[in-house]
Amino acid sequence: MKLKDKIAVVTGGAQGIGQEISLALANEGAKVIAVDMGELKYEHENVEGYKLNITDTEGCKKFYDQTIEKYGRIDILVNNAGITRDSMTRKMTDEQWDLVIDVNLKGVFNLTRYIGPQMEAIGGGSIINISSVVGVFGNIGQANYSATKAGVLGLTMTWAKEFARKGVPVRVNAIAPGYVMTDILKTVPQDLLDQFAGLTMLKRLGQPEEIAKVALFLASDDASYITGQTINVNGGMRL
Repeated sequence: MKLKDKIAVVTGGAQGIGQEISLALANEGAKVIAVDMGELKYEHENVEGYKLNITDTEGCKKFYDQTIEKYGRIDILVNNAGITRDSMTRKMTDEQWDLVIDVNLKGVFNLTRYIGPQMEAIGGGSIINISSVVGVFGNIGQANYSATKAGVLGLTMTWAKEFARKGVPVRVNAIAPGYVMTDILKTVPQDLLDQFAGLTMLKRLGQPEEIAKVALFLASDDASYITGQTINVNGGMRL
């Protein structure tokens, strides 16, 4: 039970990668609050859902205050929630650009702005930001998404310095997944999935639980000397 008695917050925790991360942390003893705009699609005795739009600054502050009042602290934060609105740059609308920036960057900032300093105050913690392979390499038709996921990497390195500047072991790391078989990819034609798999050295797509295992590692004391890093979990993908 690597995370016994730890309190964890996972955004986008209702399904997909967020669900697997929530379950992985919960199975190791953490009490997990899975934040999402939708209902949880699963049950676990150590996971509770909380409906929240992470772009709502006041809503995030209310959630933070209620969580601290109930549990006293937050030890782990996984900033997983994110959206896509893909389009070629010449066709991309202001709405597509603004919405992705709002969710994928402001949403990450909104909870960390409260939880990061709180970790400083309690003497440590782990923040894990979920970026993407396209935040590292870019991708055609995803200027908005790749910009936000690259921005998440910048936030990771900044927060790793900022929250540990007083010698407190607050660790901040990022995971950059490749193409992972979530419900979104299940709607993609098989020939395209095969093409994506062919871009990896392992010649297959990832599974959500493979991302969750890395998140569990970073959340635990097994990663006690790792901070400010990006772990690429993409099967050796090159876009």
